[in-house]
Amino acid sequence: MLYYLFEHLDKMGFAGAGVFKYISFRASLAGILSLLLALIAGKSIIGWLQRQQIGETIRELGLEGQMQKKGTPTMGGIIIILSIIAPTLLLARLDNIYVIVMIISTIWMGVIGGIDDYIKVFKKDKEGMKATTKLIGQLMLGALIAITIDHTHSSNNLELTTNLPITKNILNYIVS
Repeated sequence: MLYYLFEHLDKMGFAGAGVFKYISFRASLAGILSLLLALIAGKSIIGWLQRQQIGETIRELGLEGQMQKKGTPTMGGIIIILSIIAPTLLLARLDNIYVIVMIISTIWMGVIGGIDDYIKVFKKDKEGMKATTKLIGQLMLGALIAITIDHTHSSNNLELTTNLPITKNILNYIVS
């Protein structure tokens, strides 16, 4: 969202607004914002989860230090998802298909993790979501990503390329 605001300000001649055109600036700002969100909001979220007593139950196995984890809040993935999605929505170009795929993937996997934690905490099932159910959800996401990327490349007549950062060369794989 800020990308489009600063793009508009740059067209109006606002000094310094053009820096938002550079992905390196936006990526650095997103990293800093993500870290700050995780530190500031994370403390509040963990405190709220502890007050709500949303934590895993520990089975008595006789292991040393095991009971120290009792009451440790679960559902901490909320902090990670917030720290990824908020800077992305603020600083990324939302017309880029790869950004959209990343946002959908993050939310999709967050929902799977959230359901798993919900089953563990509120249903008191230590196993959580069945592994096959998680795998099916992940495979569905993988298929959606593959179809989206294939469709995007084929409709734009683009080749699928891979770039290895250490070589600085593009490896072309022409799929017939």
